[in-house]
Amino acid sequence: MKKEAALYNDVIESNITLISKIYQSFEALEETLGKLKLEEPLFITYVAKKSFAEVIFKNIQNNQITSNLKN
Repeated sequence: MKKEAALYNDVIESNITLISKIYQSFEALEETLGKLKLEEPLFITYVAKKSFAEVIFKNIQNNQITSNLKN
């Protein structure tokens, strides 16, 4: 049981790290496009970042609901 919990925590930590790196990439891209004054790509990047965040939070909510139903 402890081994499964440790593995689960490792997977969660890896996912959080990956999500963080993707989000940081969006931030860096937005900053670069802003400095270059490329408005249309900047807007598209903003929308993509927002959509990415919405999907992540929706998945978190769904996982919490599923987890609560199991308990």
